[in-house]
Amino acid sequence: MHATISLLQAIVLGLIQGFTELFPISSLGHGVLIPALLGWHNLAVHTNFFLVFLVGTHVGTAIGLIYYYRATWISLVQGVFRQLGQSRSQGLGSLWRLNDQRINPYYRLFIMLLIGAIPVGLVGVVFEHKLRTLFAKPLDAAIFLTLNGFILLFAEYLRTNRAKRVTEKSVNQLSGSNVLFIGASQILALFAGISRSGVTMVSGLTTGLSHEESANFSFLLATPVILLAGLYKLPSLLGALGQGVRTQTLIGALCALVASYISVKFLTKWFTTKTLKPFGLYCLIFGAICIVRFA
Repeated sequence: MHATISLLQAIVLGLIQGFTELFPISSLGHGVLIPALLGWHNLAVHTNFFLVFLVGTHVGTAIGLIYYYRATWISLVQGVFRQLGQSRSQGLGSLWRLNDQRINPYYRLFIMLLIGAIPVGLVGVVFEHKLRTLFAKPLDAAIFLTLNGFILLFAEYLRTNRAKRVTEKSVNQLSGSNVLFIGASQILALFAGISRSGVTMVSGLTTGLSHEESANFSFLLATPVILLAGLYKLPSLLGALGQGVRTQTLIGALCALVASYISVKFLTKWFTTKTLKPFGLYCLIFGAICIVRFA
């Protein structure tokens, strides 16, 4: 007999995944803490059937992001083909000269997203399962969530102190090393409690991006990482491990899709005028409560 997830659990966890993946408060951390707080002891991120369920919710989250940024992704694909066409006259070497003013801006952004996705992709394939097994426990997740709060607040403190001395950049002004730094910061999100969107936004802020630019780049960068991670493990859902949870996974994925779309729509407006501080305070308070609860 296979362990399973109830429909209520599927709906709740799908919504949690969709919202907390984009809010800088850690989806994996909440995926560990909320079931533990609710007494759903049949769910743990290291159990095979729950991992299969999470695959589906990640794919749903990515689809929600793709739909919101659909115009941008269409422009990115068009930019790649246009640049490939131009490279015939400019030479193949032009494809890698990203500082060249003749480079299509959407092609440049596409390459930046590709560069940013490489570090976490490589590390995730090798270490993700080990990190989840070692650290995806309620107390560990609570500690890392509290640390995530400190990271967000410290980044805002540094930015406030240097805001008058630094000219903000646009994403297209980032160097290759800037992009690699922002992309590599996603590795920290393999620890339950550290937010992918949070650390990438913090990294973007430290390179000189505004909150709005940093948020949009973070969400675009997260899309291929989340989608490919889900598709990489999709065969598990279609195989024996998915037996008994496929319907729940579909429901959870749909909930995650809707929640991620609502989240990104809200947050892109939020970060035009506001900061990471409320999310940092939330992580500190909720993380501290959970540390006390699970210590």
